Amino acid sequence: MHKITTPRAPQGWRPAVATRLRGALALAALGTALAAQAQAPALPAPESVTLDKLGYMTTFPPEGAQRVDLSNSFKYPQMRWALQHLRELQPTHNIRRGGAAASALPADPKPLGSVVFDDDKGQPITVDQWLTRTYTDALVVMHKGRVVYERYDNQMKPYTPHLLFSVTKSFTGLMAAQLAHEGKIDPNALVTKYVPELADSAWGDMKVREVMDMTGAVRFREVYTDPTTEIFGYSWSSGMLPRPPGYQGPTNVYDFLKTLKKEGEHGAGFVYRTVHSEVLGWIVSRATGKHWAELMSDNVWQKLGMEEDAHVMVDSVGTPLQGAGLNATARDLARFGEMLRLGGSYNGQKIFDKAVIDDTAKGGDREKFKMGGMAFRPGYSYRNQWWVLHNADGAWEAAGIHGQFIHVNPAAEMVVIKLSSHPVAGAAFTHPLTLKAWAALAQAVRR
Repeated sequence: MHKITTPRAPQGWRPAVATRLRGALALAALGTALAAQAQAPALPAPESVTLDKLGYMTTFPPEGAQRVDLSNSFKYPQMRWALQHLRELQPTHNIRRGGAAASALPADPKPLGSVVFDDDKGQPITVDQWLTRTYTDALVVMHKGRVVYERYDNQMKPYTPHLLFSVTKSFTGLMAAQLAHEGKIDPNALVTKYVPELADSAWGDMKVREVMDMTGAVRFREVYTDPTTEIFGYSWSSGMLPRPPGYQGPTNVYDFLKTLKKEGEHGAGFVYRTVHSEVLGWIVSRATGKHWAELMSDNVWQKLGMEEDAHVMVDSVGTPLQGAGLNATARDLARFGEMLRLGGSYNGQKIFDKAVIDDTAKGGDREKFKMGGMAFRPGYSYRNQWWVLHNADGAWEAAGIHGQFIHVNPAAEMVVIKLSSHPVAGAAFTHPLTLKAWAALAQAVRR
């Protein structure tokens, strides 16, 4: 599996210590306070780390520096190949699109790549330059249900699945919110109503709503240089990291969750913890009697008329990583985002009730959000595992480490899908520029 080491980088690249902490554990790192404190690193030139330039896995067999396997797949820049080829490296569970024809994605191309805006340092930059600067693999912009801009780089194709990291959480959150709306999950009930196995853990006296909005208090530290912190246990149990000699700990995610203890007061404030998403996914499966991937296929992928199957990373007993493991194409995510913009229906199918979409988009407690240490997301809140901007356009989004996004802007009637493989495993470094880009795109599509 993946080693916890500082990723090897092109010669001359010297990122600051706090931003070197990437690798497989980046699955849980989105927006942590550690990332927020990171100093600006010196990054490799984007053109120097394209897959065409690097030539990974292009000989038969691949050997030496060309080879990407579990020993180096989340080092940089090998990670750029791994994010498009995850199921060649890790066990996954398929998410079927079904046998029906794909739903239409009508196109109305606009020259959005040449749109100019001021970057986070006040310097002019075009959308295309922004995409290059942020190591983007795919971008799809929709306006009023039509694809107005679509670009692929770094060997990405319209049919290529991409690892979405923490965007996965937002799918889990919406499924839970829909079940709550249907009365199949009680947000005010204790977690143990659905998962009694967690009675002796941090979730023993935690409410489901506190899991959904990540306000539950659990000791789960994410210090990537300290193997005594809980992020290592999560990674060893899930199979993301090789277990050390003599390891006697949990060998699957659910057993690991049972070991985590309470730290603080439930409901006091927002703290971003990937393990909440794993617990929420467990609740969803218990309430429905179905595997997360089957629910995704039956209730989302087939109804939306997706073009391609998706897949999700699983642990040794088939437990999906419901907070980090989803892989899908940009075009299919655009369908999902457009469904959200339309209030939960698409392709003649109701995917989620409008009340669920409205509840999510309104956001959560903004004061509690401030306790999460994410000053780089000013004015945000968190609801049903979605980030809510509370800006004038009512925008909300799903976000993954290394730069994956589903961004929904209702007022501009715009949806943006951005799939990236940025070297820095920390949203704090890129988010100010991302906010500028969202605003520029929204202004451009309105013209």
